[in-house]
Amino acid sequence: MKHNKQRSPEHERMQQNTGEVPPWWRWGPYVSERAWGTVREDYSPDGDAWHFLTHDQARSKAYRWGEDGLAAICDRYQLLVFSLALWNERDPILKERAFGVTPYEGNHGEDVKEYYFYLDNTPTHSYMKYLYKYPQREFPYKQLVVQNQARAGEGPEYELLDTGVFDENRYFDVQVEYAKASPSDICIRIQAYNRGAEAAPLHIIPQLCFRNTWAWSDHRGPEPSIRLDPGKAQVSGESDHISLLADSSAIDPLEGLLFPYLLGNYYLHARGHCKPLFTNNETNMPAVFGPDATSHSPFVKDAFHRYIINNEACINPELSGTKSCLHYQFTVPAGDSVEISLRLTPDNPGDPFAEFDNIFQTRQHEADVFYETVHPTKASCEEKRIQRQALAGLLWSKQVYLFNVNKWLDGDLTCCPPPASRKTIRNQHWRHLNSMRVLSVPDKWEYPWFAAWDLAFIAATIALVDPAFAKHQLWLMLFEQFQHPNGQIPAYEWEFSEVNPPVHAWAVWRVYNMEKRLHGSADRDFLECCFHKLMLNFTWWVNKVDTEGNNIFEGGFLGLDNITVIDRNRDLPDGAVLEQCDATGWMGMFCLNMMQIALELARENNVYERLATKFFEHYNYIGTAMKRMGGRDYQLWDDEDGFFYDVLRCADGSFRKFRVRSLVGLIPIFATESLEEERAGSFPSFMANLQWFLANREEYFRTCSYPVVKNDRTTYILSNIDREQMTRLLKRVFDPEEFLSDYGMRSLSRAYSENPFVLGERHVFYEPAETASKIKGGNSNWRGPVWFPTGFLMAESLDRLGRVLGEDFTLDIKPGCADRETRMNLSQLSEELVNRMISLFKADKNGRRPVHGNIRQFQQDIYWKDHLLFHEYFHGDTGCGLGASHQTGWTSLVALMIDEWRRDDHE
Repeated sequence: MKHNKQRSPEHERMQQNTGEVPPWWRWGPYVSERAWGTVREDYSPDGDAWHFLTHDQARSKAYRWGEDGLAAICDRYQLLVFSLALWNERDPILKERAFGVTPYEGNHGEDVKEYYFYLDNTPTHSYMKYLYKYPQREFPYKQLVVQNQARAGEGPEYELLDTGVFDENRYFDVQVEYAKASPSDICIRIQAYNRGAEAAPLHIIPQLCFRNTWAWSDHRGPEPSIRLDPGKAQVSGESDHISLLADSSAIDPLEGLLFPYLLGNYYLHARGHCKPLFTNNETNMPAVFGPDATSHSPFVKDAFHRYIINNEACINPELSGTKSCLHYQFTVPAGDSVEISLRLTPDNPGDPFAEFDNIFQTRQHEADVFYETVHPTKASCEEKRIQRQALAGLLWSKQVYLFNVNKWLDGDLTCCPPPASRKTIRNQHWRHLNSMRVLSVPDKWEYPWFAAWDLAFIAATIALVDPAFAKHQLWLMLFEQFQHPNGQIPAYEWEFSEVNPPVHAWAVWRVYNMEKRLHGSADRDFLECCFHKLMLNFTWWVNKVDTEGNNIFEGGFLGLDNITVIDRNRDLPDGAVLEQCDATGWMGMFCLNMMQIALELARENNVYERLATKFFEHYNYIGTAMKRMGGRDYQLWDDEDGFFYDVLRCADGSFRKFRVRSLVGLIPIFATESLEEERAGSFPSFMANLQWFLANREEYFRTCSYPVVKNDRTTYILSNIDREQMTRLLKRVFDPEEFLSDYGMRSLSRAYSENPFVLGERHVFYEPAETASKIKGGNSNWRGPVWFPTGFLMAESLDRLGRVLGEDFTLDIKPGCADRETRMNLSQLSEELVNRMISLFKADKNGRRPVHGNIRQFQQDIYWKDHLLFHEYFHGDTGCGLGASHQTGWTSLVALMIDEWRRDDHE
């Protein structure tokens, strides 16, 4: 198997990343874009996190579980945070964090209303680049809310560009770059470009603060401090070279770790004329809780906002506190720029900027060299840029996820316990969950928390550049402080008990094999540890989600929020049960993944052969049950339509099928694997059991498995879909009038555009963009758009089958705008699907990228058009990006597609 033997300085740094706190991960972009409106910060009696702590209150309230900020970085446990603040002398709010509408304000749920881009990053964060576009006019907070509410859930979102605030290019491009001189020594460069035709004022306000760790107990803990370094700063506090000293020596080591973690002291060296300001990271109690509340300190979190904008006397005149900033003021000429140089380091050298430019030049070059080892040889220059930006977004989307559910439920202060109702709202069964981990999140604004099935796809992609981190992420979901004692994997913060698709075993198996291919090393210990915990998760599924014990699974909403006519996450009346073909398909896939892992482990321990047999047989039972439903007179497969449908089974034994052609009926294709007889022959116990099953359980084996003989070699195709069913399903998948979009696979058949599915008063329409349905909040749409995770799994499944069947299985389709059909085998169909999805981000012959829709700036402006956003999903007809705009959590799969389908060894 081929693997990458190229090495770069970045690879060498990754090799050094060992120990309790790997050195090159001591500092990184581990700060959320939004902490307000999250479950962690919600201590309300009704669980309404969005109202309990709003964007307007965020500048005034000290967070309990983690900071947020623009272009922010922090240490491994987020004790010290560096971030950016801006002011254009017109905004009513100091721009310290990203703004967006909440589900109550937005047209289609919560949605960030800012333009920022993750332009570059490396696995060790040795070099990072971030771009924020800041208007020169007053930021239209109210207009964005009012206009989105007025649309009442219909039509497209009202976006920041729609307000006209960027007209005539009256904005600043604010670029923030980080280059590490060493693991704890970070050079920071901030450049602001005036894109407008007139000079404009700009305040650039780098901030340094300690996360408030001292106020959350009955007896306040010792506090750190930030003050001027007396050896560098003038008495006046103003100079062309200022140094702040962040002194953490007074604080105790963090609780809850198996080793002592001490931050040590850090200096923030600044070049250029600025004024240092100081306050405390403490809640402004009257601003948050009413005029009768009393703040612990007269100098509170929102002091810089009030001082700079309102000229209030609210900063600490003694020039110390737990929050500080450096206030730079500029008038930037039209078409010109300004630059600020900073260095955050534990050292206090004579001239901290002597090697500053050289460090940046070196790290930028090393980043280029590193990515040249990543890009596949057959990728075009544009595809390489797409891949690099996708990976940059993924690497920026890490955050220190701090959350102790037990403390959150019970509260911190005995004098102020949370309302009793909070223990019945959500997550009451997850008291064991306690995180102090760095986690990859789907989107640091819209989803600033981990989501289990998102994380599986994140790990698969991030393994391209950092297999160690990818493996760590997968293991965390199986770690005792995350996985429930009953075996369930936590879904996501709003309700850990929700049921996500069981794709964790797929991700573990994939990452294991990717590391073997890329680096020639097989981490058996990782595979074995995960396998044992996945056994618990499999048992939970079998015991809790298959109520009848007939290998047909109910599952719940399974991440496909509003794909069906009913809310699948709610109990149905009168004891009815929805038997789901997607849940059952996912479980078939789970079995095959576990079988493959067990066989790999059996290479060194033949005990695992018996477990491989167990999962092989269970897979066959599940596949057969989909066809026979435990011997009853109905099945999930519908022979008349040639499709899989969910079945509503009533308590009296009656049933009805939900004849909706959606992804739900295509997911059974994912439960597909090939097993070479030659490989199986290496495992005599497994092979003997397979042959016994073939001879004695023919009715099962015939339904779900069949041999293919080529060149005197036998390969067993394991698929709960036979050839005829596969042909009928794929005819629909590759039909432009049904699932095939120019940009991938739609989530619902286009046939429902004119003829919706109707059940009583409920309708399922084909909705290629944002949905009008408000099931699961209405900000996520599975009724037409293209989604990357399911598209990737479809392409992977077809490619796997195609490698075995070759020209023995072909299909006629109309690729692109062709007038006549072309016969393609499964591997070619897979590549066709992949190419369509990659094309979302590529410029066409007119220079237009489908992802940018009809947005003029993104399509034409040189300062916009090459900055990609990796959206949550995409318009089923036009390819325009929709939903969360920084969803590299799974849309970064485009980077993996480019790797898989542009390699020399991809056949």
